[in-house]
Amino acid sequence: MGRTLVVKATAGADAPERCAQAFTVAATAAAAGVPVSLWLTGESAWFAVPGRAEQFALPHSAPLADLLGIILSTGQVTACTQCVARRDIGPDDVLPGVRIAGAAVFVEEAMAEGAQALVY
Repeated sequence: MGRTLVVKATAGADAPERCAQAFTVAATAAAAGVPVSLWLTGESAWFAVPGRAEQFALPHSAPLADLLGIILSTGQVTACTQCVARRDIGPDDVLPGVRIAGAAVFVEEAMAEGAQALVY
């Protein structure tokens, strides 16, 4: 098994450059065939909700919705259990293909053999 990239996005519209970097790195890796797991935590949890990524704009950055689509089509996207609960986002509120999971699952993925974890 090859290396897996586990990316944790901790920022959303509150820190747009950091947010865009997380999505860009994850999507670039996914497009290159690297197994990717993107975690949406903190303010980035909003991007698990349909239509939210389309509202994000950052000059000279690829559209967040496009990046998210690449990751969803080839990898795994997970929204943090506590983060979505704090925002009153439930399982029926997230995009198809987005799972909701907690810290234990993140640790399992990040510590797996061959995994490389990045936090933005």
